[in-house]
Amino acid sequence: MKHRDTPYTCHVFVCVNDRKGERQSCADGVGTAIKDLLKQKVEERGWKPQVRVSQSGCLGVCSSGPNVMIYPQKIWFGAVTVDDAEAILARVGELIGRADQ
Repeated sequence: MKHRDTPYTCHVFVCVNDRKGERQSCADGVGTAIKDLLKQKVEERGWKPQVRVSQSGCLGVCSSGPNVMIYPQKIWFGAVTVDDAEAILARVGELIGRADQ
């Protein structure tokens, strides 16, 4: 095993867990669309060297999903919609010292 420190100031995880209708899951609330939009906006703003947006499997709280987590800052957003992307990006901008974008 090789240990490395993360190159990112913050890492945004968007749950896209899909339980195929058996129980509520983040995929029911367009988790994938949220992830795609956040990735696109991070790249457009030139934040990619500092910010990584990744999809995740179940975060354990699908009942309050879709869920977005920002680490290592321990920030969690629940019941996220596509319309919340700008607010999440504003928070990321504050975390990386780029709140002006």
